Amino acid sequence: MGQKRNLLFTAMMLFAVNPFNISAQQTLIPKPRIVEKNQGVMKVKSFVLDSNGTDISSIMKSVDLPFGNKGTQVDLKLVSQLSGVEKANDEAYKLVINDQGVSISATNEKGLYWGMQTLAQLYDEYERERLPYLEITDWPAFRVRGFMQDVGRSYISVEELKKEIETLAKYKVNVFHWHLTENQAWRLESKVHPEIVAAENMTRMKGKYYTIEEAKEIQAFCKEHNMLLLPEVDMPGHSAAFVRAFGVDMQSEKGMKILKDLVNEVCEIFDEVPYLHIGTDEVKFTNPTFCDDMVAFIRERGKKVISWNPGWRYKAGEIDMTQMWSYKGKPTPGVPAIDCKFHYLNHYDTFADIYGLYTSRVGNADQGDDQIAGAILAIWHDRFIDDESKNIKQNQLYPNMLALAERAWLGGGWQYFGDFGTKMEKGTEPFEAFTDFENRMVWHKDYNFRDLPFAYVKQTEVEWNISDAFPNDGDLAKSFEPETISKGSYTYGGKNYGVSSATGAGIYLRHVWGTSVPGFYKDPKENHTAYAWTYVYSPRKQKVGLWFETQNYSRSEKDLAPKQGKWDYRESKIWINQEEINPPAWTSVHTEKSNEITLGNENMVVRDPIEVTLKKGWNKVLIKLPIGKFSIPEVRLTKWMFAAAFVTKDGKKAAPGLIYSTTNPELPE
Repeated sequence: MGQKRNLLFTAMMLFAVNPFNISAQQTLIPKPRIVEKNQGVMKVKSFVLDSNGTDISSIMKSVDLPFGNKGTQVDLKLVSQLSGVEKANDEAYKLVINDQGVSISATNEKGLYWGMQTLAQLYDEYERERLPYLEITDWPAFRVRGFMQDVGRSYISVEELKKEIETLAKYKVNVFHWHLTENQAWRLESKVHPEIVAAENMTRMKGKYYTIEEAKEIQAFCKEHNMLLLPEVDMPGHSAAFVRAFGVDMQSEKGMKILKDLVNEVCEIFDEVPYLHIGTDEVKFTNPTFCDDMVAFIRERGKKVISWNPGWRYKAGEIDMTQMWSYKGKPTPGVPAIDCKFHYLNHYDTFADIYGLYTSRVGNADQGDDQIAGAILAIWHDRFIDDESKNIKQNQLYPNMLALAERAWLGGGWQYFGDFGTKMEKGTEPFEAFTDFENRMVWHKDYNFRDLPFAYVKQTEVEWNISDAFPNDGDLAKSFEPETISKGSYTYGGKNYGVSSATGAGIYLRHVWGTSVPGFYKDPKENHTAYAWTYVYSPRKQKVGLWFETQNYSRSEKDLAPKQGKWDYRESKIWINQEEINPPAWTSVHTEKSNEITLGNENMVVRDPIEVTLKKGWNKVLIKLPIGKFSIPEVRLTKWMFAAAFVTKDGKKAAPGLIYSTTNPELPE
């Protein structure tokens, strides 16, 4: 008992002094490969660039540093090779800060740009007044580190796209995949066939498209931010908008002629990008020469071609790169592949999946090579979302992109996403690495994302007890012993049921992708009931916000909101200090399943937190988690899961001063 109290006191003092230990570590994301710290600090007010003949226009426009005619000189140098870099890499750089000033060396202007972004992060970390003496040698493991926005289904404004590009470039994200066409709409203006963007040929967000001038503006903006623009014109599938406009299928003779007119125009619009993505997924091919003809046509216009895999079965030489999606996606021998298989953010939950992403190996490889180019995180907008900021927050774009930015830069990892999935194991190397990343990410959230959608709080200190699942025989309201007493094991129906620990603010008992990605239970069964509980210490009586959900709604599903007064369709419940917490009033009340009916407040991060009171001392949180069928009419992809976090009443930060424990130190063992 005394030992527990001492541990509690120590934890409280550490938290009070320095909750994240930020001052004792660098906050850089991605973490640099080699950092040599030296004694000394340089005072800085502004910077002057000595370009040595290199083009610094993009740096001056897009790097967040105070530039002027006076100040600390930054010497930018292009060199033939960099010492300490394992192999030739055109994004590598060396940053040196000492009493002589600041210098950045690279073999390519890309490396100089990333070196300047690292300098900008250091300047932010050290309160924009001084810089530490150090030497950083850094380079990426993978050449593709990107994100995709599906604007074909849901138009996103030029201003929002620029904001995302500008923000993510700070973290060395270097590819923007722009999915411009879909069944719902063709979003790129055409002077040759203007009817393709006519409002009557769109089924969602009618009349919303990008002018040629805006498309060129995005192209230039990407170039300024050292980011490769990857435009996609999906063919011959996902092309209902094309059929509405012209009355013919893309694979027909007339359809191919029109499509070539459009593609020729697209190549002219995007005159400074090397690739064009052509889709070729999820379609029945009626013209066996379609893909070969289109690839040849695009290559004649000086572009390389990318295609989804699974899609058309290309062989080496028939395509320049593939992008793997779904569990069936496999690299084509001799063709570079972009990994997108477990990278669909529209299915990710708020907390658990980011751990799986951060700890996984891109393409199941330690670093890029001729076969594995890198990874892209994709947001698909099958379900209409009418608010751009909600779209970003629902899909957790920024937290997950920071995780990918670091993983694809450093390489390595400990699993392919499906090996141990999202399950945290304290004391392991993956857990310690993620904890370090999380500390840095929370710092950046508070500093660089204050005005952007970033719904995440630190979760590696959250601990749970989770019982073995009891058979409920389809009676989801049935109660079991953990509902009234918490202990280490139970007996029911002549069988023993144990209790295990889990870490994190979000726990999948069974993952959204079923057995492809392991959840907490090795062999989850239908018609069972689980319980989870934890003890939360509050330094004072306080009102806080509660994020809580038992079904994170995928943004690509037609799922119905829960019935009023219910958390889900499974009779899940939550109690705090034996007081049941009721769900909010759901804003979606429709009974028709449709992708055109926008999500409301089903997901916890887009609604106001529920105000709850924590007493001073230890508080018990108990959650009941029944499951019936894994797929039901109301919710196709049932996520047997829960997420719970105490936040400030406005939901912007974690509730202050809390400590989580699987035991209550005030009770005897």
